[in-house]
Amino acid sequence: MKLLLTSGGVTNPSINAALVKLLGKPIAECNALCIPTAQWGHPMCGPASVRRLIAAGSTSANFTGLGWASLGVLELTALPTIGAERWVPWVREADVLLVDGGDATYLSHWMRESGLADLLPSLPETVWVGVSAGSMVMTPRIGDYFVEWPAAPDDRTLGVVDFSIFPHLNAFPTNTPEHAERWAADLGVPSYAIDEQTAIQVVDGAVEVISEGEWTKFG
Repeated sequence: MKLLLTSGGVTNPSINAALVKLLGKPIAECNALCIPTAQWGHPMCGPASVRRLIAAGSTSANFTGLGWASLGVLELTALPTIGAERWVPWVREADVLLVDGGDATYLSHWMRESGLADLLPSLPETVWVGVSAGSMVMTPRIGDYFVEWPAAPDDRTLGVVDFSIFPHLNAFPTNTPEHAERWAADLGVPSYAIDEQTAIQVVDGAVEVISEGEWTKFG
C-alpha cells in the first residue's frame, strides 16, 4: 500500500502532485472510499462532522471533495456483520482509501476487528490518504496526549510505519512546537510534527516529507 499521511488533507499543490503521482492517473479518474470510523471514537466528532465528510462539499474540498470519479463510504464498524465476501471486493476495486480523523486508537481497534488491517498487505497499488488520526493509525504509538477513546487499552496503533506523527502543528493552542517536543520525548520512536501544509509519503519503505509549511523530525 502507498501511504500519504497528512494532517489536514491535500491542502496545497505539492501534496496534490504527490497524490496524483501515487495514483498514477488523474483524481477525476479514480474511485475512492472514505472511512469516517475514527470520528465515532472522539468526543468532538459526531453525526454533523461525519455528514460534512461524506457530503464532499466545500468543508471537505481538500479530501473527499477533490473531484473523485466516484466516492463511497466504508464504515468499519459494520463490516464484521456483513461478511468479507461483500466488502473485500469494494476495497479491492477502489483506487484510494480516504481515512478521516478522530481517535486513532478507536480506528486501530476497528481496523483489526473488521479485517481491514489484515487485508492491507495485499493492496500494493492502493493509495491510503490519511487525515490526522487517519494518518496516526499507521504509526506504532500516538502517545497518551492524543488518546480520547475511553476504552483504549493504551496508545498503541497498527505500526505499519516505524515513526509517530504529531498533527495540526500550530493549528491549536495545545499543538505548539513545545507541546510536540514534550510529546516526542516520551515515545521512544522517531517522530514527526507536521502542520496542515505537510504530508509524509511512504512507498516501499521510503519516507519523504512533502511540505509547503512547517514540520520537525524528532529522534
